[in-house]
Amino acid sequence: MYLKRLTMKGFKSFADTTALDLEPGVTVVVGPNGSGKSNVVDAIGWVLGAQAPSAVRSQKMDDVIFAGTTKRAALGRAEVSLTIDNASGMLPIEFNEVTITRTLFRSGDSEYALNGVPCRLLDIQDLLSDSGVGRQQHVIISQGQIDAVLNARPEERRAIIEEAAGILKYRRRKEKSERRLMSTEGNLTRLQDLLREVRRQLRPLERQADAARRHAGVVSELTALRIFIAGRELAGLRTRLENGMRGRAELSSEEERLRRSLAELDAQIMSVEAELTAMGGDDLGDGLASYESLFQQARGLSAVLTERRRGLDRLRGASIDQGVVASLEAEAARLATELSEVESEAEGFAPLVAELADAEQLLAAERLAFEEQWSTGIPAPTGAAAEVRGELAALRTASGRAREERDRIATRATALAEKAAQLLTETESLRTQLIELESAELPLVESMEAAESRRSKAESAVEAAESVHRSAESEQHAWRARVEALALALDEARSRAGTERLAGIDGVLGTVLDLVEIDAGWESAFEAAVGEALAAVVVDGVASGRRALEALSAESLSGAVLALGAERSARTAPPIGAPLRGHVRARRPDVEPLLDALLGSAVVIDGGWVQAVDASLAYPDAIVVTNSGDRFGVSGWRVGSSGAGATGAALDDATRRAEEAEVRASDAAVVLEAARKELSEAAAVEAALARDLDVNDSRLTAAGDRLQRAETDRRDAATEAEALNDHLVELTERVTREDARIAELEGMLPELEAADNELAASARRMAESRSRLEEQAAEVGSRRSDLEVRSVAVVERRQFLTGRLSEVETRLDGAAAEREAAEARRLELDRTQTALDRLSALVQNRSSLIEGRLSDFRERRRQQSEAARGVAGRLDGLRRQRSEQERGLGEVRERLQRAEIDHAEIEMRIEAAVEALRRDLDCEPDVAIASECPELAEGATAAGRARELERDLRLMGPINPLALEEFDALQERHTFLEQQLEDVKESRRELAKVIRAIDGEIVSVFAAAFADVAANFESLFQTLFPGGQGRLKLTEPDNLLLTGIEVEAKPSGKNVRKLSLLSGGERSLTALAYLFAVFRSRPSPFYVMDEVEAALDDMNLSRFLGLVAEFRNDAQLVIVSHQKRTMEAADCLYGVSMQSGGSSKVVSEKVSS
Repeated sequence: MYLKRLTMKGFKSFADTTALDLEPGVTVVVGPNGSGKSNVVDAIGWVLGAQAPSAVRSQKMDDVIFAGTTKRAALGRAEVSLTIDNASGMLPIEFNEVTITRTLFRSGDSEYALNGVPCRLLDIQDLLSDSGVGRQQHVIISQGQIDAVLNARPEERRAIIEEAAGILKYRRRKEKSERRLMSTEGNLTRLQDLLREVRRQLRPLERQADAARRHAGVVSELTALRIFIAGRELAGLRTRLENGMRGRAELSSEEERLRRSLAELDAQIMSVEAELTAMGGDDLGDGLASYESLFQQARGLSAVLTERRRGLDRLRGASIDQGVVASLEAEAARLATELSEVESEAEGFAPLVAELADAEQLLAAERLAFEEQWSTGIPAPTGAAAEVRGELAALRTASGRAREERDRIATRATALAEKAAQLLTETESLRTQLIELESAELPLVESMEAAESRRSKAESAVEAAESVHRSAESEQHAWRARVEALALALDEARSRAGTERLAGIDGVLGTVLDLVEIDAGWESAFEAAVGEALAAVVVDGVASGRRALEALSAESLSGAVLALGAERSARTAPPIGAPLRGHVRARRPDVEPLLDALLGSAVVIDGGWVQAVDASLAYPDAIVVTNSGDRFGVSGWRVGSSGAGATGAALDDATRRAEEAEVRASDAAVVLEAARKELSEAAAVEAALARDLDVNDSRLTAAGDRLQRAETDRRDAATEAEALNDHLVELTERVTREDARIAELEGMLPELEAADNELAASARRMAESRSRLEEQAAEVGSRRSDLEVRSVAVVERRQFLTGRLSEVETRLDGAAAEREAAEARRLELDRTQTALDRLSALVQNRSSLIEGRLSDFRERRRQQSEAARGVAGRLDGLRRQRSEQERGLGEVRERLQRAEIDHAEIEMRIEAAVEALRRDLDCEPDVAIASECPELAEGATAAGRARELERDLRLMGPINPLALEEFDALQERHTFLEQQLEDVKESRRELAKVIRAIDGEIVSVFAAAFADVAANFESLFQTLFPGGQGRLKLTEPDNLLLTGIEVEAKPSGKNVRKLSLLSGGERSLTALAYLFAVFRSRPSPFYVMDEVEAALDDMNLSRFLGLVAEFRNDAQLVIVSHQKRTMEAADCLYGVSMQSGGSSKVVSEKVSS
C-alpha cells in the first residue's frame, strides 16, 4: 500500500489543478522558500482529515482556499484528492485503488468522498485506522513537529505510540463505553430515586388495593343484583304502563264511542225536533183546506150542473109546448120570482163575507206573528252543558288527586330539608376532621421522607460498604495468594540452597532472592542472569562461608555458598541492550558488591533469542539475557526460565500489602456491619412511620369518602328538594287553575242548563202555536170554501135566471120567429145536454177523486197528530238516553283522567328508574331487563342478598375506589423500574467488563508496543549518537493504562540528561530517533516529512539518511527538503516553483538508479 497520486486544486498556493504521481521508495519535494512545497505536506494531512487549522499552518480553516494574488482572483473552494494503491489489500475495502477527496467551500461547507461517493470523515478515519494511519497523523511530520515531540508532555508522547500501535480505536471504544457508563449513572440514580418513591407509595396502596379488590367483588355482585332488581322493577313498570296504555286506549275508544253516540243522539234529537217542527209547519193543513175548498166547489159545480140540466129539460119542454107564449109568460113570471129570491140570498152573503174576511185577516196576522217569532226556528242543542258537566267531574277528581299529591310532596320536601340540614352539619364536622387529619399528614410525610432518605442513604452506604468490603476481601485474598505463592517459591529456593540445613550457623543471610529488590517486569531476566547463584546460600563473610562448608561436608551434603567479601571485581556491561544492574537493588548495603559481581556484565536484549545470540557472540564476556528468561554467555546458552520472580522483598511487600488489605477488610467489615445496623434501624423507623402513615391515610381516605358521600347525599337531597319544590309550585298552580276552572264551570253550568230548558220549552211553544194556527187555517179555509161555493152557485143562478128571463122576454117579443128557431134550439139543447152530461160526469169523477184525497188528507192529518205525539215521546226518550250517556261519558272521562295521572306517574317512575339506572349503575334499561339474577344461595332472595351486601359494604367502611387500578399501574411501574434498574446495573457491569477488557487490551498492546519502541529507541539512539545512551522511561510503571513517557538522552561525551540542554541538531536527532523507533516498532505504509533534517550537519544528516535508506524498502517516504544530499537519496524528485503573482507549479524527475 502506498500513496499513488496527489491532486490539488485551489489548495493554498496551488490555484490550478496540480497532480503529483508518487511511487514507492523515497520521493523528495524541493523548491525555494515560499514556493509552496510544504503545502504538499499540508495537502496530504488535510485530505486525510486534519481538523485543526494549526495542523495545516493556518489561522482558520478557510485559509487553505487559494486567496488570490495581484494577478489572479481568489477561488471559492479548495479540493484535494489522494489516491492510495491498495493492491496489497491493507485497506479493508474491495478496491485496488482508493481515492480520498476533501472539498472546502468559502461558506464553510465541507465534503468528503471515497472513490467519488460522498461519505463522512469518520468513515475515512475508520478505513485508515487499521492500516497504521491514525487520526493524529503521526506518519506526517510537519515543520516544528520535531521539536514539539521533545517539548510535549509525557502523555502526548504516549499518544504517538498508541496511534502507531492502533490503541486509539480501543481508546475510542473505552471513551464510548465510559460515556455510556456515565450516562447510566444518572439513569441509575433516577431509577433508584423512582424505585424508592414507588416503594413508598406501593405499601399503603397494596393494602388499599386488597380492600378495593374485596370491595369491588361485593360491589360487582351488588351491582348485578341491583341491575336485576331494577330491571325487574322496570319491567313491571313497563308492563303496568302497557296495560295502562291499553286501558287508556279502551277508555279513549269508549269516550270516542260515547262522544259519537252523543253526537248521534244530538243529531237524532235535532232531527226529531226538526221533524216535530216540520210537522207543524208542512203543507198538510193547507192541502187539507185546499181540498176542502175544492170539494165544496165540486159540490157547488155539481149542483149548478144539475140545475142546468133541469133548465135544459124545461127548455126542451118549453120548445115542445104548443102554447109557447103562455108558457113563456108563465116562465117569465117564475124566473122573476126566482131571481128575486136569488137576489135576496146574494144580499145575505155580505155579512158572511165580511165575517170571513175578518177571520182571514186575523189568521194572517197570527201567521205573520208566528213567522216573525219562529222565523229562525229553534237552535239545535249544543251539548255544552253535558260537556261542562263531564269536564267538571274530571276536574274535581283531578283536583282532589293533585291536592293529595301536593300534600305528599310537601311532607317529602320537609323531610328532605331536615335531612339536608343534618347532612350539612355532618359535612362541616367531616371537613374539620379532614383538616385535622391533613394537618397530621404533613409531619408524617416529612418524617417518612426523612426516614426514606435515611434508609436510602443507608442502602447506598451498605452497597458502598459491601463493594468496599468485597474489594478489600478480594484484594486480601489476592495478596494472601500472592504471599503464599511467593513464600512457596522462596521456600523452594531455600530448600534447593539448603538454607534450613545451615540455619544454625552464624552469618547465614539466606538466598539471593531474600536479599534483593527487583523492578517489576525484570524478575525473569534477573533469575536468568544470576543462574546457579539462586541455589546458593549467602553468608556475611568468608569465615561464615567456611563454617557453612564444614557443616555441609560434615553431613556429606551438597550445597553452594556465596560469601560476601569474596566476590571478584565488578565487570562492565557491554554497550548493547539495557544493563540489568540498574533494575536490581540490595536490601542490605553489604550485598551491593555481590550484585555488582553477579550482574555487572549482564544486559537485557529486546527481541528473541536470535538477537541475544548475536549480542553474546559480539560480547563473549557479557551475560546476555531477555525478559522472557533466556540466558546466553560463556557458560552456555539457555532458552526459557523456570523462575517465579519471587524475592524476599517481594514477599515482604506482598505480606505488608496482605496485612494492609486484611486491615482494610476488617475495617470494611466493621463499616459494613455499622451500615447494616443503620439500615436495619432506618428500615424499622420507616416501617413504623409507614404504618402510622397508612393508618392516617386510611383515616384520611375514610374521612374523605364519608365527606364525599355526605356531600353527594346533601347535593342529592338538595336537588330532590328543589325538584319537589318546583313540582309543588307546579301542583299548587295546577290546583289553583283547576279550582278556578271548576268555579268557572260551576258558574256556567246553570246558564247552559237553563238555555237547554228554554230551547225545549220554545220548541214546545212553537209546536203548540203551529198546531193552533193549522186548526184555525183549516176552519177558515172550510168556511171560505163553503162561502165561495154558495156564492158561485148564487151568482150562476142569478146569471142563469137573468139570462133566461131576458131570453123568455125576448121570445115573447119574437114568438113567430121562435117557432122557426125552436127546432134549431132543440138541437142546440141536445148538444148542450150532452156537454152537461159529460161535464157532470167529469165533475162527479173529480168530486169523487177530491173526496178520496180529502179523506186521505184527513187520515194523514190524524196520523200526523199521532206521529207528532210519537215523535214527542221519542224526543223525550232520546233526551233521557242522552242524559244517561252524558253521565257515562263523565265517568269515562274521570276514569281516563285517573288513567292519565297513573300513566304520568308510571312514566315519571320509569324515567326516574332509568335515570337512576344509568346514573348509579351505568346500565341501559334493556340490558337491565334482560339481565339474569346472579346465583343465590338456596332460599335466598335477590333483595335479601342485596341488603346483606349493602351491610357488608357498610362494615367495610370507606375504600379508595382507584386503589386497585393505581396499585396495578404502580406495581407494573415498580416491576418495570426494577427490570430497568437491573438492566442498568447489568449494563453497567457489562460496560465495566468491557472497559476492563479494553484496559487490559490497551495495557497489553501498549506494553508490547512500548517495549519494542524503547528497545528500538535505544538502538537508534546509539546509531545516531555512537557511544551515547538514550532510553524511554515510564512515568508510572505501575499504571500502564495512564503512564506517560519520558525521553532520556545522553550523547557520547556529555553528562547531561535534560533535553533542553541539548543542541538543536541533537534535539532533532533525538526526536527522529523517537519517531523512527515508533516507525520501526509499528510500521506504517508511508511517511511524510517536512524539512525534518534542516538543522542537521553533514554527519548527522548522513546518519539520518542511513535511517531513510533502512526504511525505504519497507515504506514509502515523502520528504520536503532543502538538503542536496537528501535529494541525492531520492528515487523521484518533485520541484515546486512559483512565479511572482502566480501559483505554485510542480515539475518532476525520476532519478536513475
